[in-house]
Amino acid sequence: MQHHHIKSFQAEVNAQRGPFGRVADFLTTRFGSIAFLSINVLWFIAWIIINTNLLPIEPFDPYPFGLLTMIVSLEAIILSIVVLISQNRASHIADVREEMDLQLDVITEKEITKIMELVVKLAELQKIDCQSDKVLAEMLKPIDVHKIERVLEKQLS
Repeated sequence: MQHHHIKSFQAEVNAQRGPFGRVADFLTTRFGSIAFLSINVLWFIAWIIINTNLLPIEPFDPYPFGLLTMIVSLEAIILSIVVLISQNRASHIADVREEMDLQLDVITEKEITKIMELVVKLAELQKIDCQSDKVLAEMLKPIDVHKIERVLEKQLS
């Protein structure tokens, strides 16, 4: 018996991503964590405490914290770009996977219809009447994918 090894589509796509994709995914994973949030909160609290004369340390960024504002703005821009890079890649993967699913569904439907045709022929050889079954007759008709697409487009618009 031959065993077929199916490689994970996700693993294959991950293996093909470039260095920027790997870095973006790594950073998105790290930045989207409670640890990163905690580090940021602690950093901002420490920054504010140091720069509001609550400690005997000379403030380096007094209120209204212009340097902190600039750093936070840059961090927000960088985080947004990194997340968008990761999201675009994930969206592309989802689109390809969805298209594969659709193609497999269409192939499977054709195969099932063919099997049903063969079962009807076997039933007829056994003198079983299948002609009067309207549901079966409808199921044996090929699916018009373009018609389904037009109906769905009309419903969505």
